[in-house]
Amino acid sequence: MKYIDIHAHMTSRTTDDYYQMALTGCVAMADPAFWSGYDHSSPEVFADYFDRLTDFEPKRAAKYGLRYYTWLAMNPKEAEDRGMSREVLKIIPAFLDRPNVLGIGEVGVNRVTRNEVATFEEHVELAINYDQMIHIHTPHLEDKYKGTRVILDSLAEASHLDEKRVLVDHVEEHTIGLALDRGYWAGITLYPMTKTSHARAVDMIEMYGTERILVAGACDWGPSDPVAMPKFVLEMRRRGHSEETINRIVWENPIAFLRQSPRFEVPHQLAPATNGLVKNGHITLAETKEHWADRV
Repeated sequence: MKYIDIHAHMTSRTTDDYYQMALTGCVAMADPAFWSGYDHSSPEVFADYFDRLTDFEPKRAAKYGLRYYTWLAMNPKEAEDRGMSREVLKIIPAFLDRPNVLGIGEVGVNRVTRNEVATFEEHVELAINYDQMIHIHTPHLEDKYKGTRVILDSLAEASHLDEKRVLVDHVEEHTIGLALDRGYWAGITLYPMTKTSHARAVDMIEMYGTERILVAGACDWGPSDPVAMPKFVLEMRRRGHSEETINRIVWENPIAFLRQSPRFEVPHQLAPATNGLVKNGHITLAETKEHWADRV
């Protein structure tokens, strides 16, 4: 089954992982700005990192027929440094016109401090000013609920924010409803230790349905799995879910969300499989194959 992994930190993965993802049906992935295990030492290092996300990685993925997209931001784990964050925010606009950039992300909070919230709000303001989509990181474990509430309350104060163009990621059973109720997309992360298992992900889908829900592997340098998505598909099948339902979650929903960015494209030969075009964040009936040829 074809799938799109909307959260995969491929800068920390080997080329073999691209190969495995391609073998298991992956067509495209999106790589949000990442904390690499240590803080970047200067704005210039961030610029080099953004250059890798927009130049080297798309070429590496393309060798395996994969489309590589990215988001740009200062990851929440470095957001405490207000001086650095202001300098990084000045750099980001120069990269926003790169052909694989989807928007601003992943942004949010880590320890839910005042400085982190201030950095998050400045990222949101930048996204609104440049008409960019937003990918939001919610904190791990015991700070999950508190951090999610702080993020959502902050977003509620942002003017001219289009909720349909915002992904609230790493939701769990006690936060998924918060994101969906406010009109945002909700991302479920298949991660073995600090996020959710395949079984819990399916539980949440059975509880909340498939509307505005995304699933991703979020593989990085920690214990994680670049082919978590096909294993999720297997769990869905084991639980008796239809191929139509599975396809909506791993294929149609990512397309519906990501194609709100003019940068995102589905390969022409695969596009008709969605049976639809994306308008205002929703799948609608397809018009003609020629439409897709014009798009790509």
